[in-house]
Amino acid sequence: MPFDDNAVAVFLAVLDHGSFSAAARSLGRVPSAVSMAIAQLEAELDLPLFDRRGREPKPTAAALSLAPQARLLAAQRQQLQVHALALTQGLEDILTIAIAPELLAVPWNTALAELAAEHPLLEVEVLAAPQADALAMLHDGRAHLALVFERPGIDGREGFQEVASDVHVAVISPRHPVWQEAEAGTGLREAQLLSTRQIVVASRDRSVVDPRFVLARHRWRTDTPVAALSLILAGLGWGWLPRNYIRPQLERGELVEMRFENLSNELQLWVDVVWSKSRPLGLAARKFVERIGGAAPSSPV
Repeated sequence: MPFDDNAVAVFLAVLDHGSFSAAARSLGRVPSAVSMAIAQLEAELDLPLFDRRGREPKPTAAALSLAPQARLLAAQRQQLQVHALALTQGLEDILTIAIAPELLAVPWNTALAELAAEHPLLEVEVLAAPQADALAMLHDGRAHLALVFERPGIDGREGFQEVASDVHVAVISPRHPVWQEAEAGTGLREAQLLSTRQIVVASRDRSVVDPRFVLARHRWRTDTPVAALSLILAGLGWGWLPRNYIRPQLERGELVEMRFENLSNELQLWVDVVWSKSRPLGLAARKFVERIGGAAPSSPV
């Protein structure tokens, strides 16, 4: 194969430095070795690559045509070497991140972009799942990290880093009879939450319930906020959703935040990137946590 690692390196060095002697200095070789390598490459390709009639060799049209692919080949081989080295340092074959769907708008992709720039051959898998399911995937080993809202209590199996915060609000369609009655002057109280159908975003496991977000006696469940938002917009019930997630609908007046006479309609929650303490974090997971949270995890194991 004419363009092996050595031939590509010598060819590009001569192109970039303009002479055999300058290329030799950049490669730590003697000029005669560089000249011989170019001559051998030309013989194997049966193409003149440099015009030697002047003081310095000039690249021919063939050399200039080959240069872009040679640079691409050199870059790919460099990426391969860096990736192989990273694998020996603990880089995962695939980095899997489970994300609660409400948080898909959180700027986690910036951290991934930085990670991809550093490890371009790293394979990444992003899975959207209800919060309880995302955490179950984490503990089952299906995911390396989970991006979720803070949990009701501390789970000793988990390490986490706070990365953002968001406010959950109870919302309803302005066309819903309960809201229209409240606007007519009756007001809203906690009792109306209990007696009005609630749209709940929850795990696919019906036994898993977050008591902070389940109040009504009559409930419809879904595992995605997209469906919950659609049902609430249709006037089929009220529900808790992150304010940032529904900001466009609030601004257009398609949803309203429910105002109560006897309680506040805000629940601020931290957004956490979570890992399992039972498994050491790999190199990519550690770097992702550092980038998204601005600090390295204090104890990955």
